[in-house]
Amino acid sequence: MLTRTLRNALAITAGMLTTLSVAYADNFTLRIGSGHPSGPTVYVTEMEKFFVPEVTKRVKARTSHTVNFVEAWGGTVAKVNETLSAVESGLLDIGGYCVCFEQSKLPMHNFPYWVPFGPTSSVAALNATRKVYAQFPQLNETLERRHQQRLLAVTGFDNYHLGTTFPWEKLTDLKGRKIGAVGVNMPWLQGSGAVGVMSGLPDMYNSMKSGVFEGVIMFPSSYLGFKFFEPAPHLKLTNFGAVMVVTVTMNNRSFNRLPPEVRNIIVEVAREYEDRVAAALDAGNKNALDRLASAGTKITSITDQARREWAEGIKDWPNRMAKDVDKQNLPASELMRAYLRHLRADGWTPPAESVSYTHLRA
Repeated sequence: MLTRTLRNALAITAGMLTTLSVAYADNFTLRIGSGHPSGPTVYVTEMEKFFVPEVTKRVKARTSHTVNFVEAWGGTVAKVNETLSAVESGLLDIGGYCVCFEQSKLPMHNFPYWVPFGPTSSVAALNATRKVYAQFPQLNETLERRHQQRLLAVTGFDNYHLGTTFPWEKLTDLKGRKIGAVGVNMPWLQGSGAVGVMSGLPDMYNSMKSGVFEGVIMFPSSYLGFKFFEPAPHLKLTNFGAVMVVTVTMNNRSFNRLPPEVRNIIVEVAREYEDRVAAALDAGNKNALDRLASAGTKITSITDQARREWAEGIKDWPNRMAKDVDKQNLPASELMRAYLRHLRADGWTPPAESVSYTHLRA
């Protein structure tokens, strides 16, 4: 009788454990999106093609839970300048966005844009940028405390160049010409004689087609993906540099409600996503240039003299920008010194001797 009783007790306990296991095997639905579209924008493409399916797969394989994503790319939920707020409010659980559209809310996060003619490699740019994020916790704290979201990944755009509707060789050829830029990189035009016009990726094609402006500062992957070569068939390789100015963040409440094992997988995949995007940007840069040439784009390189003259005209920009942000009680100059130090350690040098960023020298 004792054996039978023990057997029954064990059976009941096993049943209870099974019931508890089922009760904690939850299905989570996460809304993920970006103002940029998948396809022509590398960081969004990798969110769709790698991050979403990889998180889904690993959660299913390694936990008792499941995760489903509702995807909203290309501004279907939030536009490029609305994604930060959409994640903050919970309209999106996870969002990817360029911090260039959030200069007032995230001024210090734009620091890679403060170094024109920066590193041409996206991998090198990511390495230096990630070291800065690790060194300056204020970057993460601003997102978490002021905007209720957790940083998952840092990524960005490949090596920028200048595409135009007209051919040019000397800087004097750019004098008075209107060039589209996203805003925070508009100062790169200083010293060239060109006039900057605020714009964004979704609007640039029509703006060049209609004559609102005559060129864009743009990276090859999107110059190809958005078919900018049609209204602007001249691409000058200026090597403004690759910049890691895109963040992928997750709403704090959405993150904290997930079981620890699911959170760990999201963080794990996000770090792998960073490396994948950087490698894809560098590979895509070369591939895009080849395809642009095949499409008839007239690709030429800036002369050494024009590049030196341009660099001379913009040499004070990093210091000036850092000092402006210092006034907000943020360690921008200290951060910029660290970033330049990491870039130099990876082999980067300023484009001309006089562009030494004297006040920021590490």
